Amino acid sequence: MSETGSTVRRKPRIALMGEFSAGKSTLSNLLMGQSPLPEKVTATRLSPVWISYGTNAPYRVDVDGTTEPVSIDRLEDIPVEQTRNIRLFLEADILEVCDLIDFPGISDPNMSSNVWERMLTEVDAVIWCTHATQAWRQSEAAVWDDMPSTVRENSILLITRFDKLTNEKDRTRVVKRVTRETKGQFGGTFPVSLLQAIQAGEDYDRWEASGAGPFTSHLIDVIEKLTALTARTELPLYNVDSLSDIPAPVMSPVVPRRVQRVPDGSRAARERTRLDTSVEDSTPSPDQILRSS
Repeated sequence: MSETGSTVRRKPRIALMGEFSAGKSTLSNLLMGQSPLPEKVTATRLSPVWISYGTNAPYRVDVDGTTEPVSIDRLEDIPVEQTRNIRLFLEADILEVCDLIDFPGISDPNMSSNVWERMLTEVDAVIWCTHATQAWRQSEAAVWDDMPSTVRENSILLITRFDKLTNEKDRTRVVKRVTRETKGQFGGTFPVSLLQAIQAGEDYDRWEASGAGPFTSHLIDVIEKLTALTARTELPLYNVDSLSDIPAPVMSPVVPRRVQRVPDGSRAARERTRLDTSVEDSTPSPDQILRSS
């Protein structure tokens, strides 16, 4: 599924991973400003869902590499064990700067781990969601132990549903423990209430209080770094032994200059924020996209 040709620059591919009910669906809604799946359909019951920018019709990729069209309203009828991934296309701003791959829960007893493990080779980085009330379980740590360092250093750990911890003592304890147990394994760790971030609307203070501000600011940096890396290799970073193995750039990647978040913090105002770039194409920057999430 990789783009080919030396003049075509592929987008970074970021996986959304974690246990069942850790907030991956809410995260995808926050990042894209919409739900990529029909109501009552959740990615936890599907093969990995690879989402790109566009208006193409959805299709499934079989484990043998063949493809066939699918109905967006009948995704749950797709045979999970025989499907490598489901390809969806949406006109969401963030998808202009990266692809998102929504993985099913890693410990579903009704689904073989092969369903999601075979898609790891397509990944450049991961946003891992861990539920605050049972953060960083042994099953999560075991999966992450096998993740290559080239993916780890550009990945993000979200301690989700942080509002479920009702007192400061518990919040501090959980953050300290998770930070200690995952030291050096992620590029950044952020406690966040994703639902509160979505509900913040035009309220900048609520947006920041939800934890979404620091998270999205860091995500901007990650996407900018990944954009530079993927301009130099068609190989997903999961398959790279060391980032130093990636050839030196033969052309300058599109990394537009940064701007600060609009003071009033409204999503509408953030969406209107635009960057001037020196490149000929109109591809928006990560700053431009995620300040509007």
